[in-house]
Amino acid sequence: MGTLVGHVAPGFGFFILGLWHLLNHIKLHALNPKSYTSLPWFPTSKFKYFELYLIMVACTMSISMELFIGPDRHQPLDPDGTIPSNHLHNFEHSNISMTFFMYAFFSILLDKVAPPAQYGLTNFLAAVAFGQQPPLPPPLCGSHGG
Repeated sequence: MGTLVGHVAPGFGFFILGLWHLLNHIKLHALNPKSYTSLPWFPTSKFKYFELYLIMVACTMSISMELFIGPDRHQPLDPDGTIPSNHLHNFEHSNISMTFFMYAFFSILLDKVAPPAQYGLTNFLAAVAFGQQPPLPPPLCGSHGG
């Protein structure tokens, strides 16, 4: 997914997800302005974890495309088991997708277990997923700006 389509398609997905969140935040704030708290994800009426499962499916597809479907020979590693330098961006994108997958997975787990710090932990996982780009080392993110 090192192509324009590989950046536009996930970007469009983030746009739709952001629009979904914006509309839900506006609705929740309008209904209860005094007791409003922002939620990191929104359950749907028919399928509670639809948003999180959608994130997990999209991330699984992204990782598959980056590591197995997109590269030459459909193999991300060299025959000697090392990562070729021209595939570093594939591993960078897979790492980003994996953190979003872990956010969605642990959000479901935390919702089912309901520990006292559930809200804070879920927001922390979202912050880690969205805040990971700046600390990536230059060899990984230096090949392109996005």
